[in-house]
Amino acid sequence: MKKITAIIRPEKLETVKEDLAEKGFNAMTIFNVKGRGEQKGICLQFRGKRNVIDMIPKIQIDIVVKNDEVEAVIQTIKQAARTGKIGDGKIFVTPVEMVVGIRKEEYIAE
Repeated sequence: MKKITAIIRPEKLETVKEDLAEKGFNAMTIFNVKGRGEQKGICLQFRGKRNVIDMIPKIQIDIVVKNDEVEAVIQTIKQAARTGKIGDGKIFVTPVEMVVGIRKEEYIAE
């Protein structure tokens, strides 16, 4: 199994959730996070003053899937979250050694 972590723009969350649900991927964990990429934040003008916003609000989505579902999830997130502008986000894939269901006390493995 793999854990897919996607960092996306907040305004793309609903689109990503809907598109994943259409493909049968309903289970996910969502976090409000802040971060910056290579651009090191953004500069804004407010009342004549230049303000540097160092950490940009983002959404983190964690979803655990079987190995053969990884590419489908990645493609779905990429298509739903992409604007073509700086700050669209990143997707990380890491191995999952074990999943344990708490309610049923079950070990879930691939």
